[in-house]
Amino acid sequence: MQQSPIISVIMPCFNAEKHLPASIASVFNQTYSNLELIVINDGSTDNSLKILQSIDDDRLRILNQHNAGVCHARNQGIHMTKGELIAFLDADDTWHPECLNKLHQSLHNNKSAALAYCGWQNVGLSGGQGEPYVPPDYETLDKLTLLFANCCWPIHACLTRKQAIFDANFFDERLVTSEDFLLWLQIGSRSTIVRVPEVLAFYHFHNGNQATQNKEKTALNHWRAQQLFLDNNPDIAHIPGMKNSRKIMLAELLQRGFECYWKRDLQAARVIFRKVMLLGYGSFHDWKYMLPSFLPYFLHAFLLNQRD
Repeated sequence: MQQSPIISVIMPCFNAEKHLPASIASVFNQTYSNLELIVINDGSTDNSLKILQSIDDDRLRILNQHNAGVCHARNQGIHMTKGELIAFLDADDTWHPECLNKLHQSLHNNKSAALAYCGWQNVGLSGGQGEPYVPPDYETLDKLTLLFANCCWPIHACLTRKQAIFDANFFDERLVTSEDFLLWLQIGSRSTIVRVPEVLAFYHFHNGNQATQNKEKTALNHWRAQQLFLDNNPDIAHIPGMKNSRKIMLAELLQRGFECYWKRDLQAARVIFRKVMLLGYGSFHDWKYMLPSFLPYFLHAFLLNQRD
């Protein structure tokens, strides 16, 4: 009987002592047992390294390095992998025990697929923001335009063939966020991807610093990732559906600006709106909302309060 292939799990860690034990337990409690966990301690100054060194499991491998950022840490981890399948889990997130097993089974049943992705759920957010979410099936006639707008799964909600990551040139270390979006876009534009329509990954929100909490940076990096993808793939612009790539990019950026605006995250909305206007996009109706972003913040906030 053929043995199941090794799955290499890559976990960057920076000052994650509060959440690291739960995330590691989530890996070792997988029903898919033929795995290795590579934890890159990215210059932690808390007890993260001590926690890692206290774990007695020969599936754990530790790389200790000076702080260089999450992209560099993941790329270093990729070079260390023994497996032909790679999954990523941050040091404060978790998986359902069947996550890797079901993602692997999906790839096993679809030999041509380079990546399997699943549903996910936010944990720790109030106001109805923790509803389970299953992304759409992207393997349609509009696949490329749908992926280009947004790949709707987080980094830990997929399993990828290692060769596909090598072919896509790893994570782009110029990006602070949306680095995974660019990687999935590179892979999905070249290869089949397959969906597992179940919620198997959990994104945990807490009081610490998380990159996705900076809405304006997240929005602008998403736009930058799209631009990098077009720069890396100049022929893409000639594919039907992608001739309007600029409109797709700016419409997504504008939408994110309005999401911040209506939630009254004015600081983030102003940054995004100014970028959209400088790029010359938006209708007359949109500009009525965006133009006050060039006013001093206190005046913009005052006018908005008067309107409310």
